[in-house]
Amino acid sequence: MSVILGYDQSPGAARALRVAIEVAAAFNERLVLVFGAAAPGGTGEEYRAHHEAIRQAGRTSLDQAAAAVDEAGVPSTVEIIDEKPAQALLDAASRHDGRVIVVGSWGESPMRGALLGSTPHKLLHLSTVPVLCVPTAEEGP
Repeated sequence: MSVILGYDQSPGAARALRVAIEVAAAFNERLVLVFGAAAPGGTGEEYRAHHEAIRQAGRTSLDQAAAAVDEAGVPSTVEIIDEKPAQALLDAASRHDGRVIVVGSWGESPMRGALLGSTPHKLLHLSTVPVLCVPTAEEGP
């Protein structure tokens, strides 16, 4: 089994990374760092250029996250998947026998997530494995 993390360098993803490292270490499992790299649009040279820029941003993000995971002593795998983020995470969970999918939130309201189709919202409705949605900031005093 493994712990699947959606990572994109957002504030929510940074906190989700810390939580995912803790979960993977607690269960003594591999942490799979995933970046969904589907570019908007469809075809042509502009699409290809945009797609490559998104993949490069994903590589940079995941390299930084992998360094933190390595420092924590947790085994990891890095994947850039040419799908939208929610589908990329679902695919990775299926391939890697995911125990849980960990994602960060942006602090958006449930209504906004439902209307705009946030990744956490999609995962909560589509995933067959548990989804751990980590808030951007800790709650409380």
